[in-house]
Amino acid sequence: MGRPGDFTLYNEQMEPDRLLDPLIGAFDRALRAVFAPARALRPLPGPAKSPELSASERRTSAALMRVNHAGEVAAQALYHGQAFAARSGATQALLVQAAREESDHLAWCETRLRELDARPSLLNPLWYAGSFAIGVLAAALGDRTSLGFVVETERQVEGHLGSHLARLPADDTRSRAIVAAMQSDEVAHGAQARAAGGEELPGPVRSLMRYAAGVMTGTAYWV
Repeated sequence: MGRPGDFTLYNEQMEPDRLLDPLIGAFDRALRAVFAPARALRPLPGPAKSPELSASERRTSAALMRVNHAGEVAAQALYHGQAFAARSGATQALLVQAAREESDHLAWCETRLRELDARPSLLNPLWYAGSFAIGVLAAALGDRTSLGFVVETERQVEGHLGSHLARLPADDTRSRAIVAAMQSDEVAHGAQARAAGGEELPGPVRSLMRYAAGVMTGTAYWV
């Protein structure tokens, strides 16, 4: 059935009896993103080991990496939803590539959580379902709006990851390297979407996105 990021192209001329294929593919990608171990195409950033952390430092790192992992589950869902309903092949290809790179982030965060003897968010299925729906809605408004949604999302995620770099223990070089690499990719995704024609979203939409992200990150820190 393929890896997350392998998409059957959708278009308005698709025969009705073939509409089931993209739906099956979307369901398969959801199961893989939420329940299957993620696999990275790129090596894990940073040193093989960090200095020993205190119990308090481990708790802080684990909570922050759980938030980052939940964010990557949501990112997978967002790109999957946007690619599912994208109107042009070029826009879909950009979203597919971004989803593949985000799957690396997912695998990196999973690995670090295991190293910290921590679990992912128990609400990951909810984060995925909600983000997929948002992605489909954004794509339904047109490719320029959908790409603008990517630009704004990546702008907010970049800031969110920057705050985590400030909060992670100084000795947790392993987590810090992962977060820094993720932040670099997010900047690139936003720039690509802007260059592809992403339009600036209205202020109220940007504020609503920040509020929704705050609810997710605040909850995933603990649950």
